[in-house]
Amino acid sequence: MNRTLKKTCILFIFAFVLISCNSNQNNDFEIKQGDLLFQNTGTGEIDNAIKDVTATSFSKNYSHVGIAMKKNEQWFVLEAITEEGICQTSLIKFLNRNKNKFNKSQTTVARLDSYYQPYISKAIEYGVERINTPYDEIFLWDDDSYYCSELVYKMFSSQDLPKDSIPFLTHPMTFNDSSGNPMPSWVAYYETRNQPIPEGIKGTNPNLMASSPRIKFVHDYENE
Repeated sequence: MNRTLKKTCILFIFAFVLISCNSNQNNDFEIKQGDLLFQNTGTGEIDNAIKDVTATSFSKNYSHVGIAMKKNEQWFVLEAITEEGICQTSLIKFLNRNKNKFNKSQTTVARLDSYYQPYISKAIEYGVERINTPYDEIFLWDDDSYYCSELVYKMFSSQDLPKDSIPFLTHPMTFNDSSGNPMPSWVAYYETRNQPIPEGIKGTNPNLMASSPRIKFVHDYENE
């Protein structure tokens, strides 16, 4: 075998091993009970408005979050969505909801620190008990409906955790643009619902949750 052919064979073998390793890394991922699934739900007006007013320095910005649960040996995502309120969605349906141009799910998985693992079962119970509760389209905190990140937050804040140990933060919500004026999309949104914009009201959002130091991102379905 001449030198050029040897080099070609070596490069081919190296490339094959590298691809195999990457493939194995993706295939080795297993979702766990209580994993948080952050999602870019699309480019609709309100989806973009949520991301515009909650964007962080992260490379990705999210407009939705749910939490993984296992039932009868199958995986679901407990979530609050506009069409159904609080519901359990099959993991496959959740991942297929919105994909990029390469047909990859725009979903990233984060895992809570080990400190919170004993609280996950009660968190899931909290969500399951509220299935069919309406979606909170006004984004208020103290009512009988829930938006996506509010549900996940309250799954843990409802337990006997010290206030400073709740894994996520709240802060005053804003619906304003960078100049301090209400965004036209939000003005129209609340006008159609005959509701005032709840500027400054306590709340949370998926991007604020994603910035928590008490979670670690463990998988990105876009990189599979």
